[in-house]
Amino acid sequence: MKCRIFATKSETVVLLLIVLATLVSHAADQANVQGQWYTLPYTMPINPVHVTLLNNGKVLIVSGSGNVAGNTNYRAAVWDPQAGTIITQSVAWDMFCNGMVSLPDGRVFINGGTLQYDPFHGALSTSLYDPTTKTFTDVQQMAHGRWYPTVTTLGNGRILTFSGVDENGSTNSTVEIYTVGSGWSSAFSAGWTPPLYPRLHLLPNGNVFYSGSSTQSRIFNPNTHTWTNVATTTQSGSRTYGTSVLLGLTPANNYAPRVLIMGGGSPSTATTELIDLSASTPVWERGPDMSQPRIEMSGVLLPNGKVLIAGGVKWAFPTTFYASAEIFDPATGQFTLTGTMSSAHVDHTATLLSNGKVLVAGGEGSTNPDASNQQITSSAELYDPSIGTFTLTGGMTTGRFNQAATTLSDGRVLVTGGYADVNTRTATASAEIYNPATGSFTPTGSMTVARAEHTSTSLPDGRVLIAGGFSSSGFFGGTQLSTAEIYNPSTGSFKGPASMAFAHSRVLAPLLPNGAVLFASGSTAELFFPTDPPFQVQEFTATGSLNTVRLVHTATLLSNGLVLIAGGIGFSGFSAGAELYDPATGTFTATGSLNTARQAHTATLLPTGKALVSGGVSNNTGVQATAELFQFGENQQLAPQSCSYEGHIKSVAAFSTPAAIQFVNNSASLTFQVFWLDYNGNRVLYATLAPGQSFIQQTFLTHPWVIADTSPAATCQEIYLPLQEQAPAIFPPAQ
Repeated sequence: MKCRIFATKSETVVLLLIVLATLVSHAADQANVQGQWYTLPYTMPINPVHVTLLNNGKVLIVSGSGNVAGNTNYRAAVWDPQAGTIITQSVAWDMFCNGMVSLPDGRVFINGGTLQYDPFHGALSTSLYDPTTKTFTDVQQMAHGRWYPTVTTLGNGRILTFSGVDENGSTNSTVEIYTVGSGWSSAFSAGWTPPLYPRLHLLPNGNVFYSGSSTQSRIFNPNTHTWTNVATTTQSGSRTYGTSVLLGLTPANNYAPRVLIMGGGSPSTATTELIDLSASTPVWERGPDMSQPRIEMSGVLLPNGKVLIAGGVKWAFPTTFYASAEIFDPATGQFTLTGTMSSAHVDHTATLLSNGKVLVAGGEGSTNPDASNQQITSSAELYDPSIGTFTLTGGMTTGRFNQAATTLSDGRVLVTGGYADVNTRTATASAEIYNPATGSFTPTGSMTVARAEHTSTSLPDGRVLIAGGFSSSGFFGGTQLSTAEIYNPSTGSFKGPASMAFAHSRVLAPLLPNGAVLFASGSTAELFFPTDPPFQVQEFTATGSLNTVRLVHTATLLSNGLVLIAGGIGFSGFSAGAELYDPATGTFTATGSLNTARQAHTATLLPTGKALVSGGVSNNTGVQATAELFQFGENQQLAPQSCSYEGHIKSVAAFSTPAAIQFVNNSASLTFQVFWLDYNGNRVLYATLAPGQSFIQQTFLTHPWVIADTSPAATCQEIYLPLQEQAPAIFPPAQ
């Protein structure tokens, strides 16, 4: 078992801050401007295992031994985004695999770590990093070690740590609570043995809810230091490697804390459960499934944060081709049917346009798919999420299925290749452009190689990388292509082919934050690094190997920069396994498994940072009507920013779903004013919070929030930047 290498929610704040600082002069009056990723001209000198935003705008990186056994050069670093500098420093002990949170006073709390590798033993140490003095100061040691602890900030600013492997290699089954200025409490025995990284959620009443992975749920009372059994899950077995999410606390649900658990177990399960902890007797209840089992459908994230699932096929006899579509709402966790397409589409493309509509094009569209008259369709239609209907638009110049479609930088859509014959599965080299302004397709230059089931990835400079696929016969009888080519929209032509390191097909090739494109299938993976002009040097470079051989899986770039590889089919059949690719290290690491083994499914990144996996085929239960969510890490308390930012930051962009921030006045005697900054950086008074009061605000806009006192000058105390997933802002800082 290795420590999970991750970027925290704080990293999202860093990136938002960069966008606010760099785009404000260009976008101060534009609510629809989006931020963008760009590659920094320098690399990280240490392995960025643990990362958190400091209150001075800099970023603390803690690596420790950096996942290298025998390395005693324990390191940390501070990155200054404004100056573009990274300053490393030594740390006294191995902080690898710690728990790390920011304190209200701006210091960083580092708890536990590695005492020994393979088998891992946990360190007893805790340290505080002070960004003012740039020093780590060890504080009182815990009673026993912790490696893989869950560290949770309580409502009063104290820090709770639970579980982890102790200094003897056993699970630490005690709770300890740290109070700034006075140190650790006694170790309070839980009376039961928790799993590593127990799933803990801070509730509005200050208690902590344990949701798994075992069947018995519990609540910890920080005042009495006792655990109380709450409810038993409907599933009889443990949900090991499952997921747990505290859903949003909103006025609509009277801030009732509800928790969703998903999947896990051996064998894995597709079930989900919900519990409402505001009920007098909370119970776990089953969660939702999709309305229909389907594969070869499309999944598109809409501007409102919902997901459109369209078309597909039920793989059984008699086979059913679907013209139906449905919407997944992350806010409710439910699927609901929406407008029906004019005709069925299978193995089609679905592309989000700049106007918020979705272009569904091509595919197989026979109304009698089990007969010999299966048809390829050239029809195309538009889905309008504002009214929930499909309308026909101009058809393609060539009927095709298993093609690729990519939005160009000018808003047009490039459609390439695909099979032009349903019986021989002979690929075409033709390509065409859809123009949303005219609602029509027109031919463009042909590819250098006929291909289908290939990848199509927009590059940062506006060109499009086309790679892999099949020329004929397809997945079950053809030979994979190991060539690539590049489309130039300004000339309407393709350049290539160029040789890849490996052959790939039926995969997704995400563009990474560093500008490279990842290809991962079978057991091999490689990166494409674009040059101008293209293919002048060796641009495809092998990277780390997949842990599990897999095809027909998904590859999803997460908001933390990692790539989630999920499901597929391998030597032993359909896979429920998942792994994460880390571009910083070039390695794949196993992560929690899917609840249901599946291939030919979809995976869509939601604005909350979760990934929605839907449908597909399983070797146990056939075509799936189930869906599940992958979440990386836990929600964190928002970190206060320096008041010096005021005057330099403004509201500049819109989230595609409401951002939520909970304001909590934790003072016993002080009243505070809450302002948001408008597009000109001016304060707008939103609320006044008396001692002990709180409220939740949801907004589509990236408002910076200013917390000020009630003096005539309304002096700033703290500034908060919202995330796209609710996190509390608790003030004033603990003394």
